[in-house]
Amino acid sequence: MYTELDVLHTPMKGDVNCSSGGMNYKNVQRSFTQMTQKFTPYSRYKTSGIEWIKEIPAHWDVKRLKNIASLRVSKFGIKPDDSIYVGLEHIESWTGRLLLQDQPVNVESVVGQFRAGDVLFGKLRPYLAKVARPNFDGVSTSEILAFQPRPSCCQSYMMYCLLNEAYIGWIDTLTYGAKMPRVSPEQICTSFVPLPPLAEQRAIAAFLDRETVKLDALIEKKKRLIALIQEKRTALVSQAVTQGLNPSVCMKSSGIEWLGKIPVHWEVRRLKNMVLLRGTKLSIKSDDSVYVGLEHIESWTGRLLLQNQPATVESTVGQFKTGDVLFGKLRPYLAKVARPDFDGVSTSEILAFQPRPSCCQSYMMYCLLNKSYIDWVNTLTYGAKMPRVSSEQVDTSSMPFPPLAEQRAIVAFLDRETTKLDALISKISNTIEQLQELRIALVSAAVTGQIDIRFEAQ
Repeated sequence: MYTELDVLHTPMKGDVNCSSGGMNYKNVQRSFTQMTQKFTPYSRYKTSGIEWIKEIPAHWDVKRLKNIASLRVSKFGIKPDDSIYVGLEHIESWTGRLLLQDQPVNVESVVGQFRAGDVLFGKLRPYLAKVARPNFDGVSTSEILAFQPRPSCCQSYMMYCLLNEAYIGWIDTLTYGAKMPRVSPEQICTSFVPLPPLAEQRAIAAFLDRETVKLDALIEKKKRLIALIQEKRTALVSQAVTQGLNPSVCMKSSGIEWLGKIPVHWEVRRLKNMVLLRGTKLSIKSDDSVYVGLEHIESWTGRLLLQNQPATVESTVGQFKTGDVLFGKLRPYLAKVARPDFDGVSTSEILAFQPRPSCCQSYMMYCLLNKSYIDWVNTLTYGAKMPRVSSEQVDTSSMPFPPLAEQRAIVAFLDRETTKLDALISKISNTIEQLQELRIALVSAAVTGQIDIRFEAQ
């Protein structure tokens, strides 16, 4: 139906404001128009009588969900051993895809039962749009409602209908509970949905199945490209901090298995001889302190994402200063390392190191982001569910140590090159966001009758 260039103007050419990292709404609207311009509206419309649905084709109905599907109420006290389990984490937001690779051995809560052909709807945080159409029998978290479509309703159409952006937006206004907002089963059951004749439901579902597969393929292609760029970024950092910038320099053995060879004029030092581990702790976060949790450090990049600051922190916090290097000791494989340019406090799961005069802050950050180092540190962790490394293990670990001028040259090179790669990733990420928005818009247009796809679907 369309190629990637037909879907949208690539943001590589400047249509999206990549510096903000956000969506360009006008660009999405324009791209959606380009996608759907081959379709015509229905010849006649009528008011639905429902505010969020607005108008629908004249021959369509509006029905309460409970009149087109039955809510299953069967529950088990424990998960049967041979049952496939679906938690909210197993349903991809807005796509209907089930991601069932990581199956729990046990589920310590009541589970609901569903059957092949049902439609699943996540009632916890409904704005996440966790909706799916299983083709197998199984059990689910009690936060998922299972609906059995009646003969007048097609399973796939119902799934797409519940993925309608306007429906999700309206349902989200009905939630209760501040920290864990959810909607009640009764509110879902009594909600209204547009319902075309059964043959038309199947045509809409077939059309959306085909066209969303094309969009999903484009999205996956771009995600793979991002993964390749991220791999290149990681490799670039690792090579620079272990081999330097001169490809013809003579090398020597470092004597450290994970480190391998280093330039002949470099040293190997323990981290504690290059930095000082800060030990200052505060029982509470002061009102004006910037707080850094693990969630505020982007994996592998060193970027700090501080927008969502907690008002209070109910645990002991560590103190850090401008120029320190932060290292996440919980799940070290996530490579949570950063270089703050401000004073603040952090979770106790973050170690704060003050570089000595012979060590450059940014070089130390990149050194701790060396993949070989992260992989090695990860072998030292203890604790099955919450693996962490001790501060002593990190403090006594060995590091490659070039002269200070060379550290700064490496930093300047990596800052420049990683900035280029990060900008490329940002642009591709914005393209992915637009494709995802276009997918949502296409589903919503089809299930509300904004476009007539009956002949296209044949």
